[in-house]
Amino acid sequence: MYSDVISFIVCITCSVLQGSVLGPLFIILYMADFVDRIAKYDVRLHAYADDTQLYLHFCRNEIMSSINQLEHCILDIGHWMSANRLKLNTDKTKLLFASSSHSCTTLSGRYLVLQLGADITVACSRAHLLGINIFSDLSLVHHFSRICVGCYYRLRQLQCIRRLK
Repeated sequence: MYSDVISFIVCITCSVLQGSVLGPLFIILYMADFVDRIAKYDVRLHAYADDTQLYLHFCRNEIMSSINQLEHCILDIGHWMSANRLKLNTDKTKLLFASSSHSCTTLSGRYLVLQLGADITVACSRAHLLGINIFSDLSLVHHFSRICVGCYYRLRQLQCIRRLK
């Protein structure tokens, strides 16, 4: 209602309209008990907007029990999300084992997967996290080389523009 004029009533059955100013508030309300649910499984959480990372620290001899622990946690999150009209996007779910380069070579021979209901997520060698490529050996060499390639490309573009003037 504005200046004694009432707008049309629109029924929304679920979700929040894209670009709504209420979006950030509703996502906070939706995610209020999310941290508690993850804490039950002794898994750490990092969330930024709608991007969520789960971290689990374990020793090499605890690989299979840790994978089961993570699978149960993610499946529980999926059920919670369904109950709250959200969707866990298993296509974007990545599994990364980060350790020393020596440990990475011992892990690479194993077929490490997460079974998420009907979907399977295979361990990958890198993951993209807030603009940074994290590799399983925790080396930033590949990330820096990609930055250098991008910088050289931009410098060449500037040189071409300068020649045209």
